[in-house]
Amino acid sequence: MFLVRGTLPTSEDSETVQLTLRENLESHQVRIYFGAVILGVIVALIISGTTVLEPGINPALAFMLFVTFLQVPLAELRLAFSRFRFLAALLLTNFAVVPVLVGVLVQFLPPDPIIRLGVLLVLLAPCIDYVVTFSQLGRADAKLLLAATPSLLIIQMLLLPVYLGVFLGPEAASLIKAGPFVHAFIWLIAIPLVLAVLVQVWAGKSAVGARVSSLLGLLPVPATALVLFVVVAAVVPQLGPALADTLRVMPIYVAYAVIAPLVGWGMSRLFRLEASAGRAVAFSAATRNSLVVLPLALAVPGAVPLLPAIIVTQTLVELVSELVYVRLAPKFGVNSITPSI
Repeated sequence: MFLVRGTLPTSEDSETVQLTLRENLESHQVRIYFGAVILGVIVALIISGTTVLEPGINPALAFMLFVTFLQVPLAELRLAFSRFRFLAALLLTNFAVVPVLVGVLVQFLPPDPIIRLGVLLVLLAPCIDYVVTFSQLGRADAKLLLAATPSLLIIQMLLLPVYLGVFLGPEAASLIKAGPFVHAFIWLIAIPLVLAVLVQVWAGKSAVGARVSSLLGLLPVPATALVLFVVVAAVVPQLGPALADTLRVMPIYVAYAVIAPLVGWGMSRLFRLEASAGRAVAFSAATRNSLVVLPLALAVPGAVPLLPAIIVTQTLVELVSELVYVRLAPKFGVNSITPSI
């Protein structure tokens, strides 16, 4: 058997192919996400029984968060905590100012506790996955936001039961149990984060580990697309019976989509952040964690079909809103609270 010189791919060739593939995925990720949503809707409409995909939501989410956390170098985590003003603006916006905004908006909702619970669950939880994608497209400091995602996820899981108790009162106790929150924290936060750290340590000590880490680095976009597809395909069949109620909450979501990024930008100016970091705070304020809170909603007794439908409706409104943010965010100037024209 003869080998022709130059016909076998070298490690450099493999790295070039991976880099090119990753760049292509990242540059087309918005189209990929919308394609996943559209495909999920089509599959749900033409194939009966797609609700059986519902148990696959949590594993798909855990994998998505693992490969997302893997993109946060340990040094970047230290950087996020060293940027005190950014972190303070980000956390105060999401966990102090946004809850006040949400508290005002829910007053315009029907008194039905399930409807209010769904809106509260999704609007009180800042996004930790595709917000990084859209913020990068909107010329925000996406790396700084990515480094802060573990903090955002841990704090929201700790504070969500508190906020729900404040906004819903005694009704929250009958709707929300501690079990799903503990389960979500362990399987969606702790385990993916620890695995990501272990892979990073392995990659720093082993060539095999470095190759595995590099290959996993190709997967955040496909993993997020998979989650969107599974969620939409599983929930769309349940939208019909809840359609009237989902239409009643849509104006609240639209109002939030308009006000929240301006609130985030205003907070960034209050903390005198540079423009790119300010845009990151604005994107974080506007983008919610619907994919991660959905399993919490599914664990609520009597939640189906209304609660999942309310949460997925917010996802669809948000994806459209992100396209507007991406166009407007780069115009957010350095010297004013409002977009510079």
